[in-house]
Amino acid sequence: MSLKKIITISAVAIISVLLIYGFILISKIFSSNTKFEEKELYVYVPTGANYSDVKKILAPYVKNFDNFELVAEKRDYPENVKSGRFLLKKDMNNIDLVRAMRSNVPVKLVFNNQERLENFAGRIGSEIEADSLSLMKAIKDSTFLAANGFNEENVFAMFIPNTYEIYWNTSAEKFRDKMIKEYHNFWTEERISKAKAQGLTPVQATILASIVHKESVKKDERPRIAGVYLNRLRLEMPLQADPTVIYALKLRDNNFDQVIKRVFYNDLVMRSPYNTYVNKGLPPGPIAMPDITALEAVLNPEKNNYIYFCASVDRFGYHEFAATLAEHNVNAKKYSDWIASQGVTR
Repeated sequence: MSLKKIITISAVAIISVLLIYGFILISKIFSSNTKFEEKELYVYVPTGANYSDVKKILAPYVKNFDNFELVAEKRDYPENVKSGRFLLKKDMNNIDLVRAMRSNVPVKLVFNNQERLENFAGRIGSEIEADSLSLMKAIKDSTFLAANGFNEENVFAMFIPNTYEIYWNTSAEKFRDKMIKEYHNFWTEERISKAKAQGLTPVQATILASIVHKESVKKDERPRIAGVYLNRLRLEMPLQADPTVIYALKLRDNNFDQVIKRVFYNDLVMRSPYNTYVNKGLPPGPIAMPDITALEAVLNPEKNNYIYFCASVDRFGYHEFAATLAEHNVNAKKYSDWIASQGVTR
């Protein structure tokens, strides 16, 4: 056999081997390498995790880990592990998987209608890496409170209900700092001026808004209710807000899961800083997280001469308003008779 033919055969053999190797390599890189049936899912890598930790986290979802590691090492992933929340999609190849593990996907936090700071911290702690205890500690930090004009009882006023994007691995302190920034973004000079026109600071406006929020789910009625409470404050009358009494009862019993639909005389004389039948002025802190419509109702109240109101039996969810006690007594008796007829005992 001639030298030329030997060289040709050798070259063909080498090329064939290289093509086979290339095909195998391409197959390892670009073939689907997931073993979950869901269309997509999230994996969570905690702060301080290393590559060994990531391998354990990914093990239930990656079909062939040798192939994944081949690509991960080529792309320097083991030395550049990121913590956070990462989106995996069904049938991803290894390049896609490595790329996905480098793209921290924010959590969309939506919060409203929380009754107290402890519930709120639990809610947030279920959505991000920081747990409820670390969140409470960060929020109630004395240096932070003093620097921002809050105390432990009214700091709940700092949280403005909305939808926020935040990384899952955000620390408790960074979450708190983001929320105080959002608080200042909400309380513009215009809103501060509107609160001042009602004789209120932003914190006081939020406390009153929390009462308005609890009094009515009807957003179109909230400016009227806010007007009534502001009338009472100007007259130096007790607010006499049933929701504050209900909050005081729940606080006393340390049970915020109980449902209280009816308030009795003995409840109205209960000694508590949150009982606005006993104490004049606003309670020391919000009794709930008011939504934006309740806050805007306090800042833009209806101007009226109403002093009293009670639940309506003719328009469910709404209230009957009165300028005099005599008018109110008629409305109140009508409601009392109706609720008694419904067998509501608490």
